[in-house]
Amino acid sequence: MPQIENDRKKSGMPKSIPYIIANEIAERFSFYGLRSIMVTYMAVAFFNPHNIASLTTEADAKANEMSHLFVTLAYFMPLVGAIMADWFFGKYRVILFVSIVYTIGHFILSVAGPSYPVFALGLIVIACCAGGIKSNVSANLGDQFNKSNENLLSKAYGWFYMAINTGGTLAPIFIPVLKDRYGPEVAFGVPGILMALATIIFFIGRKKYKKVPPAGVKKENFVTITFYALVKLFSRKAGQKVWDAVGEKYSPKSIDAVQAVYRILAIFAFTVVFWALWDQNLSEWVLQATRLDLTLWGDFQILPEQVNAINPFLVVALIPVFSYLVFPFLEKRGLTVSPLRKIGAGLLIIGLAFVVIALLQEKVDIGQKPSVWWQILAYVLLAASEVLVSVTCLEYAYTHAPKSMKSTMSAMYLLGISAGNLVVGLINGNIVNKGFFSQFTGAKYYWMFLVILAVTFVLFLIISKRLPEKSYVGVDEEEALAKSV
Repeated sequence: MPQIENDRKKSGMPKSIPYIIANEIAERFSFYGLRSIMVTYMAVAFFNPHNIASLTTEADAKANEMSHLFVTLAYFMPLVGAIMADWFFGKYRVILFVSIVYTIGHFILSVAGPSYPVFALGLIVIACCAGGIKSNVSANLGDQFNKSNENLLSKAYGWFYMAINTGGTLAPIFIPVLKDRYGPEVAFGVPGILMALATIIFFIGRKKYKKVPPAGVKKENFVTITFYALVKLFSRKAGQKVWDAVGEKYSPKSIDAVQAVYRILAIFAFTVVFWALWDQNLSEWVLQATRLDLTLWGDFQILPEQVNAINPFLVVALIPVFSYLVFPFLEKRGLTVSPLRKIGAGLLIIGLAFVVIALLQEKVDIGQKPSVWWQILAYVLLAASEVLVSVTCLEYAYTHAPKSMKSTMSAMYLLGISAGNLVVGLINGNIVNKGFFSQFTGAKYYWMFLVILAVTFVLFLIISKRLPEKSYVGVDEEEALAKSV
C-alpha cells in the first residue's frame, strides 16, 4: 500500500515542466522575432542605406543570403549540441550555457548600430545557441517522465508544441512594431531581455530537473560505422559485400540501425528542396510584402514583417483539419494516405504557393501594388504543405528508425532544413556576385525555384516507389532485425 501511494504521488505532471516551457517560449520568440525583421533591416541599414533604386536587387540578395546562411548554421548546430549533451556535458548544462550566450548574442545585435561585422557576429552567436537549444530542450522534457506519469507525456509535448507556436506567432506581431516605433536597438534588445529572464527561470528550476548524465562517446555510432563502411568499400575481400565486411567488426543490430538511417535519408533528401522554398517566407516573401498594399480592411494596415505571423497559427489550425477531416475522408474513399503520399502532396502544394508568389511578383515587377491578401493565400498553402511534409517526416523518422537511431534521425531531419537554406543562400550569393543566377531576379527568381521543385517532384515519384520500408513500431530491434534476415 505505501508503494502504491508513492506511485500515485509521482503520477502528476513533473514540477520541472513549467521552467522548460518558459525557456522554450522565450527562445522561439527571440528567434522568430529576429527573423521577422532581420532581412528588411539588413537590406536597408547595411546594403542600401541611401535607398538607391538601382541597388535594390543586389541589397535584397545580400540580405537574403545572410538570412539563409544564418538559418543554415542554426539548423546545423543541433547535431553539435546533441553530441555535446549526450556524450560530454548533459542536456541541462548545455541548455543553461547556450541560453546565457544566446542572451549575449541579442545584446550584440542591439548595440551593433551601423557596424555590419558586429551585427553578423551577433547572428552567428544566436545561430549557434539556437541550435544547441533546439536539439536538447524537447529531449530534456521527455527525460522528466518515468513509468508512473508517462501517460502525461503527450500532454506535456502538446504544451511544448503550443509554446513553440506561441513564440512563433507573437514575435512577428510585436517585434516589427517595436522596430517601427522605437528603432532596431529596442527590437533586437527586447527578445534578449526575455531570453535573460527565461534563463534565470530555467536556472531557478535546477533542483527540480531529472538530469540524465552524459553517456560518453559511443563506439558503435552512425558516424564511425559509416566511416568504416567507406573504408571497406575499397579494401574488402574480392566478392565480399560491403556490409558483410563491416559485420566482421560491428554487430548486426548496429549495422541494421545505420542502414535504417540511410533508408530514411533517401526520403529526407527530397525535403531539402522543400525547405529551400519554405524558408523563403521569412526572407524573400517579407521583402516582397514591403511592395504590397498592406491594407487588410478599411483603413487597417499591417507592417510587412507581420504578415508571416499567420503561418504558425495556420499550422496549428490545419493539423486537426487534416487529421480528423481530410485524411479520414480520403481513406473512406479507398485512397490510402501513406507517409510518402503525404510528402508528395506537400511538395505539390508548396509549388502552388510559389505559383501565387511568382504571379504576385510579376505584378510588382511592372510597378503595381497588389493586395497582401494574395500573399496570405500563399501562406495558407504553405501551412498546408508544412503539415503534410514536416509533421509526416517526423512521424516517418520515428516509425522507420530503431530506438538507437531516433535521436540521430532528428538531427538528420534538421540538417535537411540547414541544407535547404544553404542552397538558397548560395544562389543569392551568386546573384550578388553577378554569377549565373543573377539572370533570375524578380518573378523569374520564383519561377526558377518552381522548375527545381518540379524536377524534384518527378524524381520523388520515381524513387519513392522503389525504396524498401521497415517499420520498428510495436517490435523491438532484435525482432525487426530477425524479420529482415
